[in-house]
Amino acid sequence: MDKTNIIRRFEGLALAAGQMRGDHDLNPDTKPADDLVPAAVLVPLVNRTDGVTTMLTQRASHLAHHPRQISFPGGHMDPGDGTPEETALRETEEEIGLNRRHVEIVGRLSEYRTRTGFAVTPIVAMVEPPFDISPDPHEVEEVFEGPLAFLMDPANHARHSRKIQGTMRHFHAIPYDGYFIWGATAEMLIILYEVLRGA
Repeated sequence: MDKTNIIRRFEGLALAAGQMRGDHDLNPDTKPADDLVPAAVLVPLVNRTDGVTTMLTQRASHLAHHPRQISFPGGHMDPGDGTPEETALRETEEEIGLNRRHVEIVGRLSEYRTRTGFAVTPIVAMVEPPFDISPDPHEVEEVFEGPLAFLMDPANHARHSRKIQGTMRHFHAIPYDGYFIWGATAEMLIILYEVLRGA
């Protein structure tokens, strides 16, 4: 799918008021906390000449939470941000050094609620090369890109189960080129797939 078609999919996309997704989708016994922390991530779709790719990060190995996990750039909303879009752009600049002048926001996905207490708004954006990145080594170990066509292929969307902190949890995963994309990041990619296929 090219840039034009991606933008068309988001034009006129109306998210139902209060619509949300989350870890509870596959784990009904997981009730999101009442006092969720507002957060946002950027879902960067890079407009390469040989096809659109998705930019992802691998979190630094020394982090206390989710070390080396694959994620989108983002974080919790600061009081001065105003909108999830501003949070996503600011956090992306801070984490990987991608200047917002290369970023064209095309829409939002449904809010995603995590069992760890965050209400995350995924902001989908097209990124125009050429651009420079400079990952913050305190937060990001690696930045890489995966073909959007691969990540949007439902044949690559696997369902897994694993004991996490003593409780069996179910989740989706998308293995790609030695990376194991799972958890909230994989779920957001699957939500993106649903939007792009017109579900």
